[in-house]
Order: sequence, then structure tokens, then C-alpha cells
Amino acid sequence: MGIGTLKRYTSRGVVLNTLKYGENGMVVQMLTSAFGRQSYMVQGVGSSRGRSSKRALFQPMFALEFEGVESSRQQLHRFGEVHSGLVLQSIPFDVRKSTISLFMAEVLCRLVKESEPNQLLFDFVWGSVEALDSAQEGVANFHLWFLSHLCRFLGFSPGNEYRPDCWFNIAEGLFTDERPPREYAMSQENALILRDMLECDVRFLAEIGLNRHQRVDFLEALLSYYGYHLDTIHSVQSIRILRELF
Repeated sequence: MGIGTLKRYTSRGVVLNTLKYGENGMVVQMLTSAFGRQSYMVQGVGSSRGRSSKRALFQPMFALEFEGVESSRQQLHRFGEVHSGLVLQSIPFDVRKSTISLFMAEVLCRLVKESEPNQLLFDFVWGSVEALDSAQEGVANFHLWFLSHLCRFLGFSPGNEYRPDCWFNIAEGLFTDERPPREYAMSQENALILRDMLECDVRFLAEIGLNRHQRVDFLEALLSYYGYHLDTIHSVQSIRILRELF
């Protein structure tokens, strides 16, 4: 059987997940600049003499540049050439950063389903990988910064400006002077942290001084916010590890 009409294209992509396929294959799920979320078939990664070096490329949140191949007869795209788009210096070797990258990949895998390009979202994700890898301080706040900004690209970012001593209504996505109903209320302390995260340049995350209790409490508040708008956030397994590590 032929492989049909082939269309080749170049793209950048960030790895979200891999699934074993058969004896020596796997399916790589990626967020790409060309097609949004897309799945790719990779063969020959299971044998000792196969493309084991390729397997090392397909780790969560690894940023790649590649030639993609789309066939009219095959559902999944394939790779032509593929190589690192960002040579990561610390994420693979720092347990805190690798844990955060796992969390970021799982969140994106659960929440981003569109197979169409979203350049603003892609640029944010690519830049986040670069920022996490180069971060020297403030790493413990990075996942909180990422979630605070990601909602902007998913359609439910805060819709007004912060005011001193206000609350945040997660149902309406608004800072408010009046305390919202308990199930929709982000506390005044967490509303202030949300403002700080949204206004903070990622390079200066260390300046947001949070202790362990504050980080866990703010993470829970963010998850409630996400959960109201996108209930699939609750199936993210790596949240538990973040709670323990940070």
C-alpha cells in the first residue's frame, strides 16, 4: 500500500507526552507552531541499535525544531529531520525544574486540544521552557507564575485591575471589593499574589517572597479557578508531587 500524497513542512514544537506503540514505536504528542496540538509516529526507538538518541529528544517540555511529514493516507504525521530547538542546560538535571516541566507538560496535555495554530500560546510555552531552564532563583514559584499566565491564552484571564485589599471571584474572573460566595472566593492574600504573578517579569520571580504554606494555598486557589472553567485540571497527577516538593 502506498503512503499517499506527502506534504512536508518545518515547525517548532514542545513535547507534551509520549505513548508506546508496538514493539519499537511511539506516538509523540506535541504543541507545535504549525498545527497547534499534533501527534507524530516515531519508529525504531525500542531497539538497542535503533534511534535511541531520538528517544532522548522526546522528553516532556523538550523544545524541538523539525521537518514534519503529513500523508493523505496516514492519520498521524511523521518526522523527517528533528533536533533540539533549545539546548537545555539545567531542566534535565535539576529535580525541581524537571518536576515543574512534567507538571507544565501534563497541564498542557490535559487542557490544550486544538489542532490549529495558536502562535501566542506557542510563543508563551516555548518562552516558558527557556525561562525555566535559565532560572537561577525563584524556581519554587515558577509553576505558579506559569498557571497565572497560561489562563490568558485559554480564555479566562482576570478581566479587570487589582485594587488594594480586594478579593478575586473565580466564577466571574474579576477582582472585587465584596467577598464572593465561599465556593467562588479567592482570598485577599491570594488575590494579591495573583496580581503579583501577573505583573512579575519571570526573571524576577524570587522577589515574590512566598513560604511553603503560601505556595500550596495559592496553588489550590489557582486549581479552583482553573477547575471552575476547565474541570480537566483535576486529573493532573503531578500536582501531588509539586505539593510535596515546594
